[in-house]
Amino acid sequence: MENGYFFTGFPGFICNQLIRQVLKQNDGQGKVYALVLPKMAASARVEKNAIIKDFSMEPDSFEIVEGDISKQGLGIASQLNAHLQSAVTHVFHLAAIYDLAVPKDTAYFVNVSGTNNVNQWVRGLKQLIRYTYFSTAYVAGRREGRLYEDELARPPAFKNFYEETKYEAEVLVDSIKNYIPVTIIRPGIVKGHSKTGETIKFDGPYFIMNFIDRLRFMPFLPRLGKSDAVINLVPVDYIIEATAYLSFNDKGEGKTYHLTDPNPYKVTDLYEMIMQELTKKRPKGTIPLGVAKAGLQLSALRRYLGVEKEALEYFTWLGFFDCSHAQDDLKGSGIKCPDFKDGVKPMADFYLKNKHEPNYQIKIE
Repeated sequence: MENGYFFTGFPGFICNQLIRQVLKQNDGQGKVYALVLPKMAASARVEKNAIIKDFSMEPDSFEIVEGDISKQGLGIASQLNAHLQSAVTHVFHLAAIYDLAVPKDTAYFVNVSGTNNVNQWVRGLKQLIRYTYFSTAYVAGRREGRLYEDELARPPAFKNFYEETKYEAEVLVDSIKNYIPVTIIRPGIVKGHSKTGETIKFDGPYFIMNFIDRLRFMPFLPRLGKSDAVINLVPVDYIIEATAYLSFNDKGEGKTYHLTDPNPYKVTDLYEMIMQELTKKRPKGTIPLGVAKAGLQLSALRRYLGVEKEALEYFTWLGFFDCSHAQDDLKGSGIKCPDFKDGVKPMADFYLKNKHEPNYQIKIE
């Protein structure tokens, strides 16, 4: 039987890169089904055509499925749904709201209720081999210390509703492991490609770049606080290569993986590396984080600096992700997390080339 690969989150950047990697890994064999919101259908068709061209695929080997994870049955037309129930062998659920400032109700509606709908839909698939769910390592919330892949403990609190709803969604997926072949992927903070720097939006570590770039006119730039916290940044190419490999490996069934940097840098070191690459300067002096957080309560200052206030919570959080299971199961694959330091230049080059393009910038409220 031909494999049928079903993806949510298309035409998003990580999803379209993962589709490419899955096809590459499987020698272009199998049929792709991509669930797409109706309002995204036009841009999805453009991306679909690019993938078909790159892999010399037959046009009917890639089907756009209009639907919505927030609806029961994913909003898929009944006749098509009947076909999918017999044709889909692998499901990759990536659709979610990835925004540190997302309101609670919106986050629950998409991230939790949407994932519950996908779970229920997956249970009706007759030929399912693997269901891969994209969570986040930050389901740990405000838990600190060493954090393990086989732990799913509710933290005392979360830093934002994104973390909270991804935790609640992962609980739902984890609960069906006993009768559905599940693999849960917990990425760190995803950045652009390690060699090209390519990404599609400037969030996460790019908030630091916005801050530095918009204050580069100053005679000197200060550090943002003093902390022993590490921040776990991983390039998108590592995430997609590791996910595709683990999703088709028997070892991956029933497991949860931290796709995180096993040797992350301290926030202060990252800040200095990025500043040197963007401005050729080293930081001088220090702005206490309390002062920075107070300043970012002002929406005008947030917009000017291009920084969400929620981002500063990660500058002092003392958590460390143990990724032993992922490292062990990736042995022999040739897939390793690149050193952040080696990717700073392409990351900065891509940012500087595209920083004035509005499509890359996150709307700051």
